[in-house]
Amino acid sequence: MNTIELMQQRLAALQPESMEIVDDSALHAGHTGAKGGGGHYQLLIVSPQFAGKPTVARHRMIYDALQDMMREQIHALSIKAFAPDEI
Repeated sequence: MNTIELMQQRLAALQPESMEIVDDSALHAGHTGAKGGGGHYQLLIVSPQFAGKPTVARHRMIYDALQDMMREQIHALSIKAFAPDEI
């Protein structure tokens, strides 16, 4: 299972209506984090679990789901997290 598939599996716990993960690692070749094997990713996720929650709480939910991956597999993660009524 590759990193994106593993991220999707972990984030499924948030019951997303939609989710898009883009691997931007190639754009950061030579960067210190990239040398260590961690990738750079963009995440766009829409989940009813984000309704009524501020951005910081939404990001915490995402980081909690990906917690152990943030140590080695993910060096940088750009997050756009929305509730369904915000799209």
